Amino acid sequence: MTDGLPTPTDRGYSPEQRTRALVEALPYIQRFRGAIVVVKFGGNAMVDEDLARTFAEDIVLLRSVGLKPVVVHGGGPQIGELLAKLGKQSEFRNGLRVTDAETLDVARMVLVGKVGREIVNQINIHGAYAVGMSGEDGSLLRVVPQDPELGFVGEIVGVNTGILERLLSEDLIPVISSIGSDTTGQAYNINADTAAGAIAGALEAEKVVYLTDVPGLLTDVDDPSSLVAQATISQLQAFIADGTISGGMVPKVGSCIEAVEAGARAAHMLDGRIPHVLLLELFTDAGIGTKITAGTVPT
Repeated sequence: MTDGLPTPTDRGYSPEQRTRALVEALPYIQRFRGAIVVVKFGGNAMVDEDLARTFAEDIVLLRSVGLKPVVVHGGGPQIGELLAKLGKQSEFRNGLRVTDAETLDVARMVLVGKVGREIVNQINIHGAYAVGMSGEDGSLLRVVPQDPELGFVGEIVGVNTGILERLLSEDLIPVISSIGSDTTGQAYNINADTAAGAIAGALEAEKVVYLTDVPGLLTDVDDPSSLVAQATISQLQAFIADGTISGGMVPKVGSCIEAVEAGARAAHMLDGRIPHVLLLELFTDAGIGTKITAGTVPT
């Protein structure tokens, strides 16, 4: 302790360790300067106050070193909680929430009015950087009904990148709620993983990063050692075909495939329960989680 303040060693890192971390990060900062990184934020990281705070810090740091972050968020737990309070039971099919008119109203209220605002506020503690918006705004996410049995669940058929490109050119951080609309203005609930993938592909992002509640892609959900560190699209398609990937992981993996096929250079699935996991993946040699590319994983 010095004058009552904790020293770097008191906080668990020696000056030498901090210096090495900065030196290791430098080439990645130089390499990714100006690159667009789409981050899907959700799961436990969203409801844990400490993780939500460190996520906001990470996003601001990315902007500060020259990257162009775009945040796409869901709010499944919060939507489910409010529906339960209203006495309405959630129903899922193939990992997607069945959305009738009442559920859609709740989803819009939670995603746009609560969760999105909270993320924007956390980021803007550090400066007036974040701009909250819905996929309905400016026809950002244009959709059609995905399946009559799912109700008001939308399939994305177009992304209006112009509005995002203007915000990014002003060094602002778009924070996007996963609601879209059709040509008549009817709103639809959209799986946030799918929305992030579509946006990343349309922007030809350097990376799209999914913060999940698991270490990454596991071939056995009960065995953390079954983590797949790197995978190609063809490998993922084989995993889906043979049932290795199932349930709620299918739309997440599908969005990774769609993002890379549409133009994103790589997709990453990371454990959002780890503080500063985004920085560990982007700015360290070892990386973390699962990296997905079109073909051979680039260095």
